[in-house]
Amino acid sequence: MSWFSSYVRSSIGAKQVMAATGLAMVLFAIVHMLGHLGMFSGQDAYNAYAHFLQTLGGPKWIARGGLLAVFVVHVASAMRLVARNRAARPVAYAVYKPVRSTLMSRTMAMTGLVLLAFIIYHLLHFTLGMVQPEFFHKLDQAGRYDAYSMFVRGFQNVGIFASYLVAILLLSLHLGHGASSWLQSLGLRHPKYSPKLDKLGPAISLILFLGYMAPPTAVLLGLIKLPGA
Repeated sequence: MSWFSSYVRSSIGAKQVMAATGLAMVLFAIVHMLGHLGMFSGQDAYNAYAHFLQTLGGPKWIARGGLLAVFVVHVASAMRLVARNRAARPVAYAVYKPVRSTLMSRTMAMTGLVLLAFIIYHLLHFTLGMVQPEFFHKLDQAGRYDAYSMFVRGFQNVGIFASYLVAILLLSLHLGHGASSWLQSLGLRHPKYSPKLDKLGPAISLILFLGYMAPPTAVLLGLIKLPGA
């Protein structure tokens, strides 16, 4: 067995791998959020942005493949740690009284599974067009895929909006909590800066939640409308 295999199979290695992949997902979530905020710029600007992404060709698929690899490695590391922790204590506590852990830290595995289900649903909706196929790959006046109108049609549906709200809340809390704990796993915390770093997670959670929910909420309130509406 190579040193790398031994490293990633160890508890410390799995935690550090999960930390690195988690931080990568935080960065992707921020970039993705900024792209969706383009909905406030109108149909032409948002469709131009979506069209640019679609025309990237090879780099687009490399980025997608890399993101998928990061996600798979993150999930695999998390499952390994959960299994290792359970094996270390096969008999449950008679009375469990957490001292320093929070509800979010104790439910990271559960929220991760919920988020996995949501990501699959989200891809089926906006990437594969299987949720609202009647609005998928329609063209705008410039002959581009009308991602703007599809977005509006999607979040005019209260059920879709509600599921997105719950998922984004969990996503924000999950990544925000991870952003603080993962820095510790990577050995990037220092007593001098710990108080500031402790505020990083809640700040990221708030930014992600507000940033992701702003466009769908504007759609539901009628502030972002279909062209000509």
